[in-house]
Amino acid sequence: MTGFFKTLFLAGTLATTVTTSALAQKQKKLISLKDSLDGKFDLSDYIIDANGFVPVPYIITEPALGGFGGALIPVFINKNKPYIDSVKGKLVRTPVAPNVTGGILAYTANNTWILGGFRSGTFVKSRIKYTVFGAYANVNMSFYRTFDRLGEKELKFNFKTIPAMLQATKRIGYSHWYAGFKYLFLKTDATYEGDTSLSNLVKNMEFSSIISQLGAIIELDNRDNIFSPDRGKKLHVDANMSNGILGSDFDFWRINYYTYMYWQLSHKLVGGLRVDGQQVFGDAPFYQLPYVDMRGVPVNRYQGKADILTEAEFRWDVVKRWSIMAFAGTGKAFDEWSEFGPADWVVSGGTGFRYLLARKFKLRVGIDIARGPDTWAWYIVFGSNWLK
Repeated sequence: MTGFFKTLFLAGTLATTVTTSALAQKQKKLISLKDSLDGKFDLSDYIIDANGFVPVPYIITEPALGGFGGALIPVFINKNKPYIDSVKGKLVRTPVAPNVTGGILAYTANNTWILGGFRSGTFVKSRIKYTVFGAYANVNMSFYRTFDRLGEKELKFNFKTIPAMLQATKRIGYSHWYAGFKYLFLKTDATYEGDTSLSNLVKNMEFSSIISQLGAIIELDNRDNIFSPDRGKKLHVDANMSNGILGSDFDFWRINYYTYMYWQLSHKLVGGLRVDGQQVFGDAPFYQLPYVDMRGVPVNRYQGKADILTEAEFRWDVVKRWSIMAFAGTGKAFDEWSEFGPADWVVSGGTGFRYLLARKFKLRVGIDIARGPDTWAWYIVFGSNWLK
């Protein structure tokens, strides 16, 4: 379920694919939808100059949510000036990600819906990056469990939930290192709605509960941009505690660590590598357990108390605006590290394309088609799939 909120939040944060709108027609200045360098369709100037409401349509393709749905994401995007520091007598300019504010209204084929809002931005003078998100959601999603005599079964649940999240990290000196905190509040009513013959086996999975979770973050981020990086890396570790002292109904720890690395292999070829892992300790509810999160693999399909995965991808810029993608990955979900060896590898891979939609933001959009162990899936991509 956390993957669902991540998908919608990132869609809103990165969603800038807009053609003309009533807002643009009201601007006193004529805003061009073409790049001044090559004359191709480009939204850079629109994003920068049309400071106001932009209604963004988005298609939801997550298999765990029925494979198809739609969202309307009203977005405000404001560009930030770079940091300018004097380092050893030289002026150094460090880019700052744009501020993005918006709302989310979404509905999918399996009757999941969500209404929410978010803001991601930077207090430039204080060197603090922050993210705020809140919503109300009605989520229908399947989980899988293996029973002694019945084998693996699909368990269908409905979640009525109120998530709220606040995250802030401060830049350390003139470096690319950041440290900060994250707080998550999650009120959830979970109801089983699957095969009635399994009702007695899943009674302990139905409850109304509150998760109140506080964590610490440290990360390094020197990517050349947040949307579609060509070079650089992001290293991230966060440790989060859910405890009765914080008002939570569950006592557990959750650790998340990941690395994204990008290399400009040639003038037209960019390579990327992702390593991602999570682990929980203690009494975590089933919908908060880690899962293998890769293209081609439905959310929560392969779960355990720990998971680790790696993906590699290549982007070939065939011409200036158009690119071809190829990617593959593998991962495991398990309960104890002693079970890592016997656990099955989950493998997925696929291909796709990108179009450079906003050159000044280095924002590429496109579609990926992926195959996992169980199904084919397709994804509309804004920026990169590797975003947390």
